[in-house]
Parts: sequence; C-alpha cells; structure tokens
Amino acid sequence: MATPFILLTPAIALAMGFPGMRDEFGRIFGLAALIGAVVAPVMGFTVALVQRRRRDRRRFAIMGAVSGVPVLFFLIFGILLAECPDGYHC
Repeated sequence: MATPFILLTPAIALAMGFPGMRDEFGRIFGLAALIGAVVAPVMGFTVALVQRRRRDRRRFAIMGAVSGVPVLFFLIFGILLAECPDGYHC
C-alpha cells in the first residue's frame, strides 16, 4: 500500500526545492517501490497456492499482472531503450 507514496516522494522533494534529496533518495525509493510491487503478489500467490485457495490464487495472479505492467515498462523504456548520451555507445 505504501508503493505509490514511495514513488511520489522524490517528485514531491523536487517540487519543494530539494533536488539533492530527489537524486539521493530517488533510486532507493524507486527500487523499494519496484520490489514491493513484485514481492507482494508473488508471496500472496505462494501462500494461496500452499493453502489451496483457488479464488485467492486468481486474485493474486491478476494483482501480479497489473503490478507487472509498470515494472515491464520501467525495464523496457528506462533501461533497455534508454537514450545514450553523446559520445557513449550503448
């Protein structure tokens, strides 16, 4: 539940005039949000699988699919297709 707040904290820090804080904590908070978006559905699905709850497995599978879309966009557009600065070869 804290993932949206974690993602918005660096943007709020920049808007308040603290660019150093945004740079410092942006990577840490971004990584924490991504891990939280991935770990929660996986753990919930695992527990539902062990306890043989079919309805809950379906819910956690949908949760994982919905959480996976932003992670996939981040990986594709943020890392794989990132523009290279002049003079660097990607």
